[in-house]
Amino acid sequence: HSAIHPHIGAQRLLDGNDHHRFATYNRLAQHYDFPVVACTGVLMHHSDDLPLQHVLHATREHSTVSNLGRHAISNAERSLRPINKIQKLYPERWIDNTSVLAGSCHFSLNEVRYQYPAELVPTGYTAIAYLRQCVEKGIHIRFPEGLSKKVRAIIEKEMKLIEEQDYAYFFLTLYDIVQFAKQQGILYQGRGSAANSVVCYCLEITAVDPRQINVLFERFISKERDEPPDIDVDFEHQRREEIIQYIYKKYGRERTAIAATVICYRFKSAFKDAGKALGFNESQLSFVVKQINRRDSVIPWQSQLEELGLKGDDKRVKQLIHITEQLLGTPRHLSQHVGGFVISSGPLYELVPVENAAMPERTIIQWDKDDIETLGLLKVDVLALGMLSAIRRTFALINTHYPVPVSIPFITKLGDDPQVFDMICKADTVGVFQIESRAQMSMLPRLKPRCYYDLVVQIAIVRPGPIQGDMVHPYLLRRHGSESISYPSEEVKDVLSRTMGVPIFQEQVIQLAMVAAGFSGGEADQLRRAMASWKKDGRIFEFRDKLIKGMVARGYDENFAHNLFEQIKGFAGYGFPESHSASFAVLAYVSCWLKFYFPVEFYVALLNSWPMGFYSPSQLVQDAKRHKITVIPPCINQSCYEHQVVYHKGYKKIQLGLAIIKGLGEATAHELCRQRPLEGFTRIETIQGLNIRRDELEALASAGAFNALTGNRYQARWRMMDNQATLPLFDDCPNNDSLAITPNDADNLLEDYAATGLSTHDHPVALLHREKSLNYITTADKLHGKTHKSVVKVLGCVTGRQAPGTAAGVTFLTLEDHTGNMNVVVWVSTARAQQPTFLKAKLLQVNGVIERSKEGVIHIIAGKLIDRTPWLASLSLTSRDFH
Repeated sequence: HSAIHPHIGAQRLLDGNDHHRFATYNRLAQHYDFPVVACTGVLMHHSDDLPLQHVLHATREHSTVSNLGRHAISNAERSLRPINKIQKLYPERWIDNTSVLAGSCHFSLNEVRYQYPAELVPTGYTAIAYLRQCVEKGIHIRFPEGLSKKVRAIIEKEMKLIEEQDYAYFFLTLYDIVQFAKQQGILYQGRGSAANSVVCYCLEITAVDPRQINVLFERFISKERDEPPDIDVDFEHQRREEIIQYIYKKYGRERTAIAATVICYRFKSAFKDAGKALGFNESQLSFVVKQINRRDSVIPWQSQLEELGLKGDDKRVKQLIHITEQLLGTPRHLSQHVGGFVISSGPLYELVPVENAAMPERTIIQWDKDDIETLGLLKVDVLALGMLSAIRRTFALINTHYPVPVSIPFITKLGDDPQVFDMICKADTVGVFQIESRAQMSMLPRLKPRCYYDLVVQIAIVRPGPIQGDMVHPYLLRRHGSESISYPSEEVKDVLSRTMGVPIFQEQVIQLAMVAAGFSGGEADQLRRAMASWKKDGRIFEFRDKLIKGMVARGYDENFAHNLFEQIKGFAGYGFPESHSASFAVLAYVSCWLKFYFPVEFYVALLNSWPMGFYSPSQLVQDAKRHKITVIPPCINQSCYEHQVVYHKGYKKIQLGLAIIKGLGEATAHELCRQRPLEGFTRIETIQGLNIRRDELEALASAGAFNALTGNRYQARWRMMDNQATLPLFDDCPNNDSLAITPNDADNLLEDYAATGLSTHDHPVALLHREKSLNYITTADKLHGKTHKSVVKVLGCVTGRQAPGTAAGVTFLTLEDHTGNMNVVVWVSTARAQQPTFLKAKLLQVNGVIERSKEGVIHIIAGKLIDRTPWLASLSLTSRDFH
């Protein structure tokens, strides 16, 4: 059969070797009686892309274009050539063979038949019958007081659709995974569109009670859409590996694999790859990439190169710019999806291309999540969330002494706590979930959330969608009674009444399209997809006329219809689902409750769960100190590896662990704790005798961990040197500990930051206030006493730079001093005029003007920026830039 008969693929490349290749093709064809087909070996779509192909080839070979030598493509013949040219290059018989072979190839991706694993269904059950049994079991847990007719009707509707779409196996697989997590004490929570499902709630996959939000099951599963449901489940980030190993152990590598993610070129990678391939100096490329401000919408990066010494009239520079522009946005390599597992009943390699992952014993599917979705393969998203680790750790610390076990259900059943919401309204939310960013903290005193659903809105409203759709101010005005609310119809009121007549959530846009413009569930979902991708393809405008005409035909005012479309367009690409926000709001409230009632345990858990969240350990420690919590530095006799809650005279304090010390290995830290006598170490010489590397001993000394034995870190170093073998020349020299000087406050501060990245002593700015005459500087705690438009000078460590895409180039800086945080707004013109200081300063003085809202939210509009970093000498400070 011609479809499976071996063929010889012949290429004519006009590179001087065609005669030899053709002779080989003919000889093989005659010897094996294989037909020869014409192949063109295409590597580029157009011959003009030969320089780009050379660069990509050199990048792949970790070489430069000039060093490729004979391995480089000699001409541009390996581009897409017109058929008439191909016909002139190859014998007619080979062309005919090619046509016959192509005509015999019949394949469609629709032929790929995927089956979900069935082994979770016990003998004697169908999948849907067993799923129903699991749901009924969950109903008794979730609704102990019994089901309302409304909720029962929703469950029956969902179960009917799940059966029709044959998704029962998928739900059972998720149920099995979360039950394993529950048995192992691993905290988890489903989120996203799955929170629209009462079945998911009953199966304990999600934590959002459907009675608390307006569920829209069509957002999750739609018969018209005929696509598999998307369920994201977050697990503790420090224990997610246990879930992954459970999946691999249960189904094996042949039947389970992780989806790929296509990593595309962005400016930094494109510029560096192109530059290295073209022979530019790597250190120069790294310097340029760091200096280029890609957020400058006025001066393009190409023009900024001129200021950095790369002149645009230079031929090599011109080629570098051109190839960088060609690379931007194109695929570079495959990576591993953050947690998208595909599980099948048979070997996956029979369905999809797979490869070994970089990590041992893992398999990757060479397709991304969109490819998998198109094929109808069911994907389980096993994701990691740091806050779940922090919450579980907080529970563990509390439950060692609290009379009632504290858990997420325990906290949520207590209802909305006014004192917790008082804390939230004051924006005292450093370290909590979702409402901890500076933008969220600026909104909290304005929105003033007082209940769980207010948090749902709070999380969603500080997003580009509502901001670009001009929905924030109308919502706030109506919420506080400053603007009346009217609805054009009862149907629209049903959709928008919970958000003051303003569409805040993605589900509301879908519902409005259905009730006001007559869209079917499938059409509304197509609108949602168009919203998500309109910046790429502009598909949303295909729905404009249908939406407006549909609304006008149903009696709505044309202006209302046009305004609604503009709001939808504002949402496009940024709309936040209510189900997503509702899931996040549960964790936001729980973390706030823990911070209010058990702050010491909460901070310790945050520190032990790091890296996670928005703030560094240094910022968390400073916030703890502002809450009058004593933080004790690492100590060789008191610290364990992790941070601890300790008790002293009835007060809880934070004891920093050895884990915070840079350069100290985890194994060494654990060994020190194991070898430590009950009464503690009494001599540093004992520790030196434990076979610990010298650099680790020095790390301990630099962190002040030996202070209990030696008085201070300088004495510790001196004692360590004294105990080293000495040369005979110095045998008669006296041992004198007093030769080591005592560090002052500045020395201790510098050493703390260098050794641990934080200090339990004074804040750097507090020290500067003592050492310098800084009476002209207003501290963070004094800003509330300043009036609107007051001129101020502030000084602080830069802990964050954020430039939201919706802020028209405006950057928001967060400065921290010893009394609190300050929000600074830097306009584009200010940033451009003072770019080096704006981008690089670690300690920044800002001369600006107070902008004070009627709710008391204060921002400083920056005028002059002064880099005071030299004042910090060699302090090691980091900021969270552009996250």
